[in-house]
Amino acid sequence: MSTFQVVDRDERTTAVENAGHVWAYNFLAIALLIDVAVRSLLRGEAAWDLMLLVVVGGGIVTYRQSREEALPRGWVARTALAAAAMAVVSAVIAFIVQGLDR
Repeated sequence: MSTFQVVDRDERTTAVENAGHVWAYNFLAIALLIDVAVRSLLRGEAAWDLMLLVVVGGGIVTYRQSREEALPRGWVARTALAAAAMAVVSAVIAFIVQGLDR
């Protein structure tokens, strides 16, 4: 004789919850980036504390995914290449802005 057991959580529930977390994280990250841009461009304030929240949040996600081996093969090389490209673009922008201030 088998008894019917109610399942409180299954794979679909977990997937739906995780999708909700992804949407919430993306919303907060984009909202913080917009806030950083508004503070720096319109108010002339430095908002490095908020930018640090975005960077640390991304680092936590990346660390967790790398520990669970959920990232694709070669992600370290692509991440390093993207960071190097961002550093070059940032240096060029800083050089142009510094030249405009003179």
